[in-house]
Amino acid sequence: MKLAVVGITGLVGTVMQEVLNERNFEIDEFLPVASARSVGKPIQFRGKEYKIIGMEEAVASAPDIAIFSAGGSVSKEWAPRFAEVGTTVIDNSSAWRMDPSKKLVVPEINASELTQEDKIIANPNCSTIQMVAALNPIFAKYGLKRLVISTYQSFTGTGVKAVKQYKEEKEKGTTDKANMAYEYPIFENCIPHCDVFYDNGYTKEELKLVNETRKILGDQDIAITATAVRVPVDGGHSESVNIETRGKFEVEDIKNLMSNTPGLVLQDDIQNNIYPMPLMAKGKDEVFVGRIRRDESIENGLNIWIVSDNLRKGAATNAVQIAEFLVAHNLVGVTA
Repeated sequence: MKLAVVGITGLVGTVMQEVLNERNFEIDEFLPVASARSVGKPIQFRGKEYKIIGMEEAVASAPDIAIFSAGGSVSKEWAPRFAEVGTTVIDNSSAWRMDPSKKLVVPEINASELTQEDKIIANPNCSTIQMVAALNPIFAKYGLKRLVISTYQSFTGTGVKAVKQYKEEKEKGTTDKANMAYEYPIFENCIPHCDVFYDNGYTKEELKLVNETRKILGDQDIAITATAVRVPVDGGHSESVNIETRGKFEVEDIKNLMSNTPGLVLQDDIQNNIYPMPLMAKGKDEVFVGRIRRDESIENGLNIWIVSDNLRKGAATNAVQIAEFLVAHNLVGVTA
């Protein structure tokens, strides 16, 4: 197994190394890949020192799998180049997610759709991954008519620059405008603005939740609306999701579904103040679900609260799980 990680120096690339180690993903040859300014720099992985290589050298090495965490423009340019030499690309950016010819995969939901011909596989948005993981069992049993989503997203989802901005504001009380990832301070603030605005008033992040959810679940008829907010939380996205199901349900049955679904952890004991929080989810791979209660204002209405580490299940862990599935089912291997 020859594995390349593209964007090795970024936040997700760093977590990717941790996840690969923890899950004991078998690697015979490891290729750390980054932009030209990082080429030649040393990096430690599994007790061994590697030199970071550039994109051309990585393509020439024809890895079996390349996991991309380097942004949409890089993926658009380079993922096809890797695919041409037989590499299977698992891409963390938004570049390929809504391409009808590409699979958008959360392994617990739809990995079974993958084939050896899928050379570019899209990893969903971090907020979408944790949400559909919790929604899928409800969708399978009761159907989904409408979703009203509010997200409270960690600044880590924006990347290294946002982390630096938060730390400077926390430690110094201010940040130089040139170093700011956001237009406003993030420390002790909430910014209702994730990614760029579209003409309809929604942000790109909000429409990702709409479009990616429908694609992953395979139902274009689900009515979905979303508001995405950036919050001063270090490592973990939280979501309040108001659900209208197509079929009738009992709340206890929903809780049983959550507690018996692999990858989900039910934390719902209000008598003892037990519910999901990003502080407790940080560094974990599971999706945590709680505050499950009926929405008494509509028929078949339900409220749930979903929390997960956005850099792990929301990015690195999901990508590695896709890689594990591909290897387990003999769906990769460069023959060129």
